[in-house]
Amino acid sequence: MEFSPELKPARLVQRYKRFLADVITAEGEELTIHCANTGAMTGCGAPGDTLWYSTSDNRKRRYPHTWELTETAAGHRIGVNTGRANALLGEAIALNRIPALCGYENYRSEVRYGAENSRIDWLLSAENRANCYIEVKSVTLLQQQWGYFPDAVTLRGQKHIRELQAMTQQGHRAVLFFVVLHSGIDRVAPARHIDPRYAELILQAQQNGVEIMCYGTQLSPHGIRLDAPLPLFIS
Repeated sequence: MEFSPELKPARLVQRYKRFLADVITAEGEELTIHCANTGAMTGCGAPGDTLWYSTSDNRKRRYPHTWELTETAAGHRIGVNTGRANALLGEAIALNRIPALCGYENYRSEVRYGAENSRIDWLLSAENRANCYIEVKSVTLLQQQWGYFPDAVTLRGQKHIRELQAMTQQGHRAVLFFVVLHSGIDRVAPARHIDPRYAELILQAQQNGVEIMCYGTQLSPHGIRLDAPLPLFIS
């Protein structure tokens, strides 16, 4: 995934109201930009950190600029736009970069499914193969040398795991796919200390046939690329 045009740098002043951030550009201009991340974003942006933002050509947008990346004081790069995780996986599937997900003829995004009225991030299908339902989660929380998901209690995330389990019970294939958007994370675990129910559901889902995958990324102002698998520890 390439950024075109290339992202522009700025200094973070503050994030507020969840979806907004004030920044100062390299030219000294003060801007309010959109933050496409509904999570806690713990450790993903402190005042004074360098960030990179994209600019939309949609003139109807009130805030045309979007916060994409952060570089922390420790030198870590973090992708804070959670929507990029879905697009990265879609790109990788189309280019057959993930061996376990190759061989499907069709793939669609945001398809309604399940008894709890959910939308699956990716639905893969092919003749003479079970459908493959893929739920994508972005990992950005780094604590004590570990990457964790989620960074806050997530009832929505719990629902998604239940829906995936239901798909396996109906004979389909189901995958929970973690995209690590943090250059400092090299191993991942469910955040039992934050959302113990989510951690329990992941373990239950794995025992009931849900496949769980975890990949790192390469992050730069030029673009983001899905990289190699990372160790995932579930217990």
